[in-house]
Amino acid sequence: MRAANKNPLLYQINTRAWLTAIGRDLGRPATLDDIPDEEIVRIAGYGFDWVWFLGVWRTGEAARRVSRSNPEWLAEYRQVLPDLTEDDIAGSCFAITGYDVRPALGGDAALSRLRERLAEHGLRLMLDFVPNHVAPDHPWIVEHPDWFVRGDEEGLAREPHNWCRIVGPEGSAVFAYGRDPYFPGWPDTLQLNYGSQDLQAAMRAELVRIAERCDGVRCDMAMLVVPDVFHRTWHIDAPAFWPDAIAAVRAEHPGFRLMAEVYWDMEWTLQQQGFDYTYDKRLYDRLRGGDARGVREHLVAGLDFQGRLARFLENHDEPRAAAVFPRPMHEAATVVAALVPGLRFIQQGQMQGRRAHLPTHLIRWPDEPVDEQLQAFYERLLAVLRMPLLHDGAWARLEPQAAWNGNNSWDGFIACAWRGEDCRLVAAVNYAGSEGQCFVRLPFRELADKRVRLRDVLSGTVYERAGDSLLSPGLYLDVPAWHYHAFVVEDAG
Repeated sequence: MRAANKNPLLYQINTRAWLTAIGRDLGRPATLDDIPDEEIVRIAGYGFDWVWFLGVWRTGEAARRVSRSNPEWLAEYRQVLPDLTEDDIAGSCFAITGYDVRPALGGDAALSRLRERLAEHGLRLMLDFVPNHVAPDHPWIVEHPDWFVRGDEEGLAREPHNWCRIVGPEGSAVFAYGRDPYFPGWPDTLQLNYGSQDLQAAMRAELVRIAERCDGVRCDMAMLVVPDVFHRTWHIDAPAFWPDAIAAVRAEHPGFRLMAEVYWDMEWTLQQQGFDYTYDKRLYDRLRGGDARGVREHLVAGLDFQGRLARFLENHDEPRAAAVFPRPMHEAATVVAALVPGLRFIQQGQMQGRRAHLPTHLIRWPDEPVDEQLQAFYERLLAVLRMPLLHDGAWARLEPQAAWNGNNSWDGFIACAWRGEDCRLVAAVNYAGSEGQCFVRLPFRELADKRVRLRDVLSGTVYERAGDSLLSPGLYLDVPAWHYHAFVVEDAG
């Protein structure tokens, strides 16, 4: 396996939907063993370091019944799959009954073989950990009902969207649906009670057991079990879970990596509690809003924070990038997200321009044509990201300057520089809907008194400039709307 990169590249796969597509070609149900070796080679060849296989764990019939009967959800499914059948609805992959690979996917043995195949090509395996809730038919509901948030008849009558009645061997009782404090409960889940020390110990043990079968986890809604959030949601005091849980995993698997899905400006909190990477929803929102100044302000934060953010333009929770970012803006946003430090995160189908957002309850994609032009752009960008400079080099944010008095178009630019042992790169994006001009001062003092070649590794264009002018007043840019450059900076001799 290749050495770990400081700024890794992750590829998210919708496991169940992909296996459905593979099975359709095979003429029989597919398992993890049926993932073609050539697909693993292709993913590795693009330069990915991690592959996140979403949705391999065992789920149950109770959650599946909810997914197949909820009218609001069914309407959403039919928007994606007009020819929807009941077989397409397998239930949410986050309504877990146990951290064992579903038999239909080949079980734990097939996962082990897949991990070995990935490792042969330098790829690390990431899987899911869902700390906040489990499926309604999880064994613990019978074995350990005290590990769940319990309610009463008054709460059930007042908020039936947040509570439910479960009938068990000892009669019926009211339990909470899993939820966050801002939305109604998820009716295909039950809420775990982090006020219970025994529950916390059991979840630590689950995380350690998962770590025996993969190289890292993406932790679903990781901030929900942080003590103050848990108390705000449930009015239950709970000790911190993540520091001890992560320490327990690292004690047995020192190289294990954890990525947190986290919102509400709690990224730094989760990083301080031990997470290697945290979602960067703030960058996504500002890119989607076309807010160049907001992006620049976001990138002011220290590298101890920036280098541990997971940058994305889509994932299974967000709309498809091709559906919400117009083409020129899509490419510009991707360049920004890819050329800043941190974990770079691409979802299966993103490069091909898929537009249909598949709910996590479904296991079949709609047929969509490949956007060849967009795919070619991503392939060029991935070739750039394979440069060692962009994994191990030093990054710096650059501040664009006005090209002349009264020209405020500089405010639409986002720029940065990378320096490696024997390579330099400057990236600049006009993240605005109109043509713009600016100067960008390059931070390479060694260019003084030299002739410099600027080679755009995304377009192939080459320019020559005097090194002194690149230092002051800076590299002059006159760039169309939503356009970008990524210049390797070389001595021209």
